[in-house]
Amino acid sequence: MKSIDTMRRLFAASTKRGLPPGSMVYTGPRRDEPQRITLIDYSPETVSEKSGIPFEACCGCKDSQTVSWINIDGLGDTAVIEKAGETFGIHPLVLEDILHTTQRPKLEDHGDYLFLVVRMLYYLPESQEVHSEQLSFILTESTLLTFQELAGDVFDGARERIRNNHGRVRKMGADYLMYVLMDAIVDNYFLIMETIGERIESIEQAMLERPDAELLNELYRMKRELLYVRKAVWPLREAVGGLERSESKLVTDKTAVYIRDLYDHTIRVIDTVETFRDMLVGVQDLYLSSMGHKTNQVMQVLTIIATIFIPLTFVAGIYGMNFDNMPELHWQYGYPAIWGVMILLTVGMVLYFRRKRWF
Repeated sequence: MKSIDTMRRLFAASTKRGLPPGSMVYTGPRRDEPQRITLIDYSPETVSEKSGIPFEACCGCKDSQTVSWINIDGLGDTAVIEKAGETFGIHPLVLEDILHTTQRPKLEDHGDYLFLVVRMLYYLPESQEVHSEQLSFILTESTLLTFQELAGDVFDGARERIRNNHGRVRKMGADYLMYVLMDAIVDNYFLIMETIGERIESIEQAMLERPDAELLNELYRMKRELLYVRKAVWPLREAVGGLERSESKLVTDKTAVYIRDLYDHTIRVIDTVETFRDMLVGVQDLYLSSMGHKTNQVMQVLTIIATIFIPLTFVAGIYGMNFDNMPELHWQYGYPAIWGVMILLTVGMVLYFRRKRWF
């Protein structure tokens, strides 16, 4: 569950208490997978890809004339992160933010490089939950470093475009590569929102057919999912907007056009999240209305039954009193007459209620 995962992260973050700023402490969950470094170096004519290499093999990329993408999967080995900071002149506070994996999406301009934090979301079909991991970008003039918590990402399409020289990625710089990766992340948001939308529609349909407590629990679960997505997406708008308006020399005018389009996509995701939240509020109101209607129906039936039996009880109570001189008490036809009166009362009241369309 995400709540347990969040508590573990907060507990891990407490290990930094009392340490000076810039301390290299990884606060994310520990993983069994070893740290893995991948380097993709390309130009319009050539491409080179290396995987499972030590970080020392990437140090020459700093002064390379080609575009280099250094991807680090796993943040458990802080020595590698520290080495990356020394090689590319990254401030210790930035390295601390990379290792502190509860950062909200943000953009920082440090002159020689840009630091960007985003949340990469995954939908797990087996648990029907949305999970996220922190993804950090360091953009220099010709190099893009990405730091991931886990192995696996949504960048397979981007890698194929680089390998096969599809699109503009091989003809553009490292800033365009960062846009391509961010665009892949936002596109994956749309896929997740589509899945959430289908679940909301199924809950709404089931709520119309058979509202019950299980559906209500699913509804609250969906609200937590959307809150989780909203916390990941909403600050991204500010970060992408800052990147669009950035006057940094690292973001060219050619790439700024695409970032503007990415900003529009981010706004669409936020609008979708807000729409789904409104839909869930509507489904919750539908559940409460359905339960209230069902309660009213039960109360109506009980009221009709009670109303029918009130005069019958009155008649039975009058003739159940033990007095010798009661009228019709010793009459030969008194018993069937009382039955006739009671039956006529019942039939008359039932016909009256039906005429009023109470049932």
